[in-house]
Amino acid sequence: MNKRVVSIVCLFIVCFILSSCGNNEEYYAPKPRGYFRIDLPDKEYKLADTLYPFTFEYPVYAYIVSDTNALSHEYWFNIVFPEMLGALHFSYKTVQNDLYNYTEDTRTFVFKHVSMAEDITAQEVKHPENRVFALIYTIDGTDAASPLQFYVTDSTSHFLRGAMYFSHSPNNDSIRPIIDFITEDVLHMIETLKWK
Repeated sequence: MNKRVVSIVCLFIVCFILSSCGNNEEYYAPKPRGYFRIDLPDKEYKLADTLYPFTFEYPVYAYIVSDTNALSHEYWFNIVFPEMLGALHFSYKTVQNDLYNYTEDTRTFVFKHVSMAEDITAQEVKHPENRVFALIYTIDGTDAASPLQFYVTDSTSHFLRGAMYFSHSPNNDSIRPIIDFITEDVLHMIETLKWK
């Protein structure tokens, strides 16, 4: 009798399992990890005509603050993007036969990201009518601390270096739309830059 009860219980369990795995019912499959949708503002710019030895247009959804770091120099500033938790950090130097040193310093800063970068590309931008010559480094990689670095110069007197940073741990795949969005703003700034 004991064997018969065990057989009935086993049969009941098998029937229950088979009936619960029918083809008519949906089954659970984990969904891939997603990220929040990013709403970006409309592109609109205003002129930054300050005491700096240059002017340019920057986005209305950002603001300029002086760099108050103890190591900063005159004409160092940041353009802050508060809704995007990011900033462009700028440092300005007067060129006195040391342009090569400044461009090499920029390259050194960029290539410090090699261990975290999947790819580093350089793009030249030239506006000879305004004596504006720029080199933009794009640093691709999820963990790169600064996905964009660049410099702008007139090759004789002015050197302006910029770098993009965010105030959170880097995960550049998830914020790629913001990086691309601010990169467009940097290109606009370079196109509208004029030396004084």
